[in-house]
Amino acid sequence: MQTEMKDAGKKTLSTMTGTRERALSEAADKRFDEILRMEHVTKYYGNGEAATRALDDVSLTVKKGEFTAIMGASGSGKSTMLNVIATIDRVSCGEIYVRGKALSARKEKELSDFRRDELGFIFQEYNLLDTLTVGENIALPLNLKHVDAAQTQRELYRVAETLGIKEQLDRFPGSLSGGQRQRAACARAIITDPALVLADEPTGALDSANSGALMRTFCMMNNGLGSTILMVTHDAMVGSYAERVLFLKDGAIWNELHRGGREQKIFYREILTVMAALGGDADVM
Repeated sequence: MQTEMKDAGKKTLSTMTGTRERALSEAADKRFDEILRMEHVTKYYGNGEAATRALDDVSLTVKKGEFTAIMGASGSGKSTMLNVIATIDRVSCGEIYVRGKALSARKEKELSDFRRDELGFIFQEYNLLDTLTVGENIALPLNLKHVDAAQTQRELYRVAETLGIKEQLDRFPGSLSGGQRQRAACARAIITDPALVLADEPTGALDSANSGALMRTFCMMNNGLGSTILMVTHDAMVGSYAERVLFLKDGAIWNELHRGGREQKIFYREILTVMAALGGDADVM
């Protein structure tokens, strides 16, 4: 009888241990899959009665490989959200986690390393250095990290081939078309395999044809290289390239759309409907 009880106890303990290990493993997988988490983030500018609340108790998660757009009227908090994620601004309260690590307590040197290693930035302007070749421009972030030449070459060819600019690596930016310069800037942003690519109104200075070309490049980055992209835009057509759209109003998340398997033009019309309901000076034409 005692032997049977001991065996039953061992079996129960083994089952409990296995269940606990599975739960811990699932939790670890979930944390690994989660690139960005914002918990009750609020941001104020100014002090006292003059204080302005730019973000109001924002909580969200972005998983690895997601392409998310942030939309809203001017003054809704879109750029502020990107700024606090990029650690250009500090949050007033709440916490931001990237790859499970909190940002608020880090010192400036740590934040500088974080921006270099974990973030990729895509600007309205290409910001390519005219005195460097396209390949040298793209590889610059790896050179700043002192990555060895062989690995730098491998990563350079990997991103250049995926984005269709491998034949332009030895040319200088001034000899490229606008679309080629855009793709070079995108390649530079992702060559370090950052946790998150941030883009603030990347098509703001482009016409509709070049805007579409840049968004197709974003899709290549997302689908071909697995880049996780967080993009601020006021343009419904640009937003329709994303898989997920968050709408901000008065610093808070007001609504959210997921594209799912719907065609882009259908998703575009849904975004227009939400933007019209959202009001403000958003682009709803």
